Amino acid sequence: MAAAARHHRAGRVSEPTEAITLSLHDASPQHLVDAMANNVELELGWGRLIFGQTFADPVELAEALRREGPGRRDICIYARESHVLVAMAPHELFIDPSHTYRLRFTDDQPQPAKAPVGFEVRTLNSAGDADAMNRVYVRCGMVPAPSDVIWDNHTTAGAVDYLVATRVDDGTVIGTVTGVDHELLFADPEQGSSLWTLAVDPAANLPGVGESLTRTLGDIYRERGRAYLDLSVAHDNAAAIALYEKLGFARVPVLAVKRKNAINESLFTPVPETVDDLNPYSRIIADEALRRGIRVEVIDAETGEMRLSNGGRSVITRESLSEYTSAVAMSRCDDKRLTRRIVSEAGVVVPRGRLATFDEGDHEFLAEVGDVVVKPTRGEQGKGITVGISGPDELDAALARAREQHPQVLIEQRAAGEDLRLVVIDGKVVAAALRLPAEVIGTGKHTVLELIEAQSRRRSAATGGESVIPLDEVTEGTVKDGGWSYDDVLPEGVRLRVRRTANLHQGGTIHDVTADVNPELCRVAVTAAEAIGIPVTGIDLLVPDVAGEEYVFIEANERPGLANHEPQPTAAAFVDFLFPGQPGLAPAWTPAQAQD
Repeated sequence: MAAAARHHRAGRVSEPTEAITLSLHDASPQHLVDAMANNVELELGWGRLIFGQTFADPVELAEALRREGPGRRDICIYARESHVLVAMAPHELFIDPSHTYRLRFTDDQPQPAKAPVGFEVRTLNSAGDADAMNRVYVRCGMVPAPSDVIWDNHTTAGAVDYLVATRVDDGTVIGTVTGVDHELLFADPEQGSSLWTLAVDPAANLPGVGESLTRTLGDIYRERGRAYLDLSVAHDNAAAIALYEKLGFARVPVLAVKRKNAINESLFTPVPETVDDLNPYSRIIADEALRRGIRVEVIDAETGEMRLSNGGRSVITRESLSEYTSAVAMSRCDDKRLTRRIVSEAGVVVPRGRLATFDEGDHEFLAEVGDVVVKPTRGEQGKGITVGISGPDELDAALARAREQHPQVLIEQRAAGEDLRLVVIDGKVVAAALRLPAEVIGTGKHTVLELIEAQSRRRSAATGGESVIPLDEVTEGTVKDGGWSYDDVLPEGVRLRVRRTANLHQGGTIHDVTADVNPELCRVAVTAAEAIGIPVTGIDLLVPDVAGEEYVFIEANERPGLANHEPQPTAAAFVDFLFPGQPGLAPAWTPAQAQD
């Protein structure tokens, strides 16, 4: 039917064989009806049209499709049960992702069409027209048909109608369409007809060629007393769909089935993903690898999974997570309670804490330490974490939120300071940054809610959708604690924190402090990473001052976002780790520097 160019590929097709070619020579329409009422396969040169409604047995219909020859593009339309047909050979057949549109012929006369300007529509005059049709097919990237098949169908088979559009000035063929009369072909009880391979030379530069070819073919079948004209169009071909709907076509629930072959590959196989489909956290790594001549194969862009290869070395990564991070190290990072114990045994300072028992013991701990943080023992992106809890009702609500993420919940004494992220790669700190909670700045004109929504849009745009400010009870409670409500207009210049945690996925921002961080804090980060046994990690500390030595350990992230730390050479250090010996940049801090 009216196929998009990507549904066809140029190339010489094999000559039709007697086993699949209907003999249309020297046949009258009535003879065709008698000969082809059952299991009808119509040879059109580029492939066969297989009319599924003429097959009583889906097994025979599947076998007919499986007989497709090399370089061919067979199409089965009107199968009685398309899903059953595909089930007969699921590894070979698929349902075409196209829509069927139908123009129903009624007693009402169609709207008069505008007269073509610069071209005319006619039927074939000579075998040379068949050659010209093929030239148009090739220019449109479609599969051509042997010219003798086209000419034989035209001269001997009343069921097949070919039209061409030609320039008035020089007679050049610039468009073509094929029609099939179902009544003449197999005594169709519905008296239908169909339109196939509508093609217009992309260099024609004359408007309305496709519309005129379609209208003319429709007029032919209307005059013959046919009930309708069907065509198939790619589901995403918006321009063609708009044309057909303009002409009065409407969608009908008719499916087409095709065979999985090289010509149809794009229809049943996802388009290969490229580095352009990656999120910023994987893209920064891919770009660094490509810069060094390392091959990058995108396995799953949505998750950031890639295969990096150089020489005989091949490594699969998922953002900054690689095969070299063991499952044991990942499980240690995943379980915050286990992480606390491991780093504490290595001499790293952790805040006081307890595993929630969801009883009076939790309230007694809160009363003892005065201010707590509640977090699920497992989870990421700050989900379920509540900071700054000082009352029993707040504690119960925070425990419930955390429990929604994981059954086990950790309660920790809240330490003063700001959130410092230290990126450790292969025993070296390569970047340090303060992560600040989301905040808005008043304009004197907009409400707090409007400011939050605007800031959330900006953060989302800047991070490829990775960072947004949730409009949940935590945000509303944080705003309330600041002395405001969503509906208040925040005075110009007034800063208001709207989240308590500094998580970047929840609208937080990051500020590089690599040049200012105290070497002792870097030593702590490397010690924690070595204790966990993880080669690439983001160590989070709470610090009153990045230049000082005071801290408490918060957690370790097995997949730190390297893109958040530009212009620090995090991606370079990661690729250095994966492919030792490749040219790279010097790290910011190593344990040896502590001795200088």
